[in-house]
Amino acid sequence: MADAALRLTRLLEQLLGVPLPVRIRAWDGSQAGPPGAPTLIVRNRRALRRLLFKPGELGLARAWVAGDVEIEGDLYAALDLLADLIWDRGEDARTLGEALRDPTVRQAVRGLLKLAGPPLPPAPPAEEVRRRRGHLHTRRTDKKAISHHYDVGNDFYELVLGPSMVYSCAYWPAPDATLETAQRDKLELVCRKLALKPGQRLLDVGCGWGSMAIHAAREHGVSVVGITLSHEQAAYARKRAADEGLTDKVEIRVQDYRDVQDGPYDAISSIGMAEHVGAERYLEYAQNLHALLKPGGRLLNHQIARRPQRDEGAYDVDAFIDAYVFPDGELQPIGITVSQLERAGFEVRDVESIREHYALTLRSWVANLEAQWDRAVRLTSPGRARVWRLYMAASALSFEHNRISVNQVLAVKTPGSGASGMPLRARTWN
Repeated sequence: MADAALRLTRLLEQLLGVPLPVRIRAWDGSQAGPPGAPTLIVRNRRALRRLLFKPGELGLARAWVAGDVEIEGDLYAALDLLADLIWDRGEDARTLGEALRDPTVRQAVRGLLKLAGPPLPPAPPAEEVRRRRGHLHTRRTDKKAISHHYDVGNDFYELVLGPSMVYSCAYWPAPDATLETAQRDKLELVCRKLALKPGQRLLDVGCGWGSMAIHAAREHGVSVVGITLSHEQAAYARKRAADEGLTDKVEIRVQDYRDVQDGPYDAISSIGMAEHVGAERYLEYAQNLHALLKPGGRLLNHQIARRPQRDEGAYDVDAFIDAYVFPDGELQPIGITVSQLERAGFEVRDVESIREHYALTLRSWVANLEAQWDRAVRLTSPGRARVWRLYMAASALSFEHNRISVNQVLAVKTPGSGASGMPLRARTWN
């Protein structure tokens, strides 16, 4: 009798202590769970062994990346239903050790072990970053982490991001606008906040594929130095600048932000880069950028933020993101970011949350990926394409539900005279 799905559902509900919100289809063809709900397809017993040897998010992520589990139906709806069990357990959730003191939980684990078969831990998928030793956020480790994420292949990123090749939150004039319009509006918004003028020098930290540098040079007549740690990004950005006839105004370097020595600059943009800096290096990052600006110069820092915790010392990096997406990436609350910028000497003049805009952006990227799925797999690997689909869809939901946000912080290197150069009304509200 095919009953693996029913057995698995009962064991998981016993383990979790709540009804399972999704339907399960097991490797033997059996199904169980609420009718009409998205279906979690468990293709083999190996998926259970992954969960048992790495309980929680990382085990589930390994099963997803390896293709041992799949979701049938609306991916967003399924992730929304599973969020309470995976991401939204809260700071008071039981640890695994605490849970195993419960006889009911131990009985469920024994049942899962029996259902899973021979207890051999499967090897992690090839896409997983192997754990690193030593200090984080050295020049060497940062370069390795950036390479893991960004040197996936420019063709793959073109497929996901579209012609703009902007890998950060767009700025949407309306929900039904095109991604290209929204990304152009975001680049122009940054330029306006920095008050760029012809002849000025702009440093673009974490320049990606050169979109900000090219837009600022072409539309505002500034000379731009863009820095990245990705050789693939740099080569792509240089070719784009050459194709636009902007090689006299756009210089792209493979360089760490700590090694830039040719200031002063009139303005600095840092768009989606500071998440890679790390908490222990953040003040150093802010101080370096402050030193590179001329008096009165502006910084536009565009950065993802997480919600604050009661005990900030207990913050732990998301296991799936760290292992598969942004190795060593760290998020911090917007209040800490503002404080660090002020400690470095900046005067923070404006903070704008554009959280809903990132949800729209991510859903557009997911749609691009899904529309060209077979090509995405050929360009990378099935596992890598699955990583990006899960990461972007789950992130979209996190922005929609205010689990994370994204902010543009405009700061000025205000001179001793106190003349910030800012207008009395920096922006208007609708």
